[in-house]
Amino acid sequence: MEVFEAVRTIVAVRSYKDTPVPADLVKRIVEAGRLTGSSKNGQPWQFIVVQDREMLSKLAAVTPYGPYISQAPLAIAVAIEKASRFGVSDGSRAIQSMILTAWSEGVGSNWVGFVGMSEQKKLLGLPDDYDLLAIVPFGYPVMPGGRGEKKRKALNRVVHWGRFGTPFAS
Repeated sequence: MEVFEAVRTIVAVRSYKDTPVPADLVKRIVEAGRLTGSSKNGQPWQFIVVQDREMLSKLAAVTPYGPYISQAPLAIAVAIEKASRFGVSDGSRAIQSMILTAWSEGVGSNWVGFVGMSEQKKLLGLPDDYDLLAIVPFGYPVMPGGRGEKKRKALNRVVHWGRFGTPFAS
């Protein structure tokens, strides 16, 4: 899938088929995260690949806004170095690369959480010098979707030319 097509069609997936994500695709997904650019090439991230059903259920149980983690055949936890000034932005970039790579192969996902996940951090055994930025479940969507029918603000409401308030001429 071409990159713009992936961006245009991607949707948040919260319901997954009970179909494993092939090992070679799991590797490509985390490789996409690893290869993502970062400020000063700091690469302030660690990725924890979780496929164990028991651990997925435990993570879901302590994540009130992500119970569907337990349905996914795979989740990737993204940890960032607390000392990194750019950890949140760099980790977020890596997550987006992984999400788009997965989507291009028909695997859906959704970002769960945002820092401050101390119970999840303990379950995953993260050292104190890392924050858990997010848990991203991955799997084949139960419902087909992503046809580009997104409810987004019109381009002329969010893009300006040279200075705020100057209409963007496309």
